[in-house]
Amino acid sequence: QVQLQESGGGLVQAGNSLRLSCVASGRTFSSATMAWFRQAPGKEREFVAAIRWSDIRTYYADSVKGRFTISSDNAKNTVYLQMNSLNSEDTAVYSCAAAPRRVGPVAISNAYDYWGQGTQVTVSS
Repeated sequence: QVQLQESGGGLVQAGNSLRLSCVASGRTFSSATMAWFRQAPGKEREFVAAIRWSDIRTYYADSVKGRFTISSDNAKNTVYLQMNSLNSEDTAVYSCAAAPRRVGPVAISNAYDYWGQGTQVTVSS
């Protein structure tokens, strides 16, 4: 079993930055894929970014490409999401997801086995 715990959310003004963290505990896998998804009120969950621990390949949704950066510290079993140039459309609950294998395509939420509780990000304009 894997447990995921997110942190780093909060209220920020448009144009500013936040960094989210997701710590994985319990059983972990060297070939895992970890991702961030988000869900805004009244909208469906959407893919944000993913990273493969085996080769550190990263993937991004078009809406965040160039503004967000996903990274990992495998020694700490932690994945980060650095979010820059935030705008009101980034307001959502951000959730960390993990799969104990290479996932493809990475943007499909059903491909992931484990989920965190989520952390709220609110961007004020």
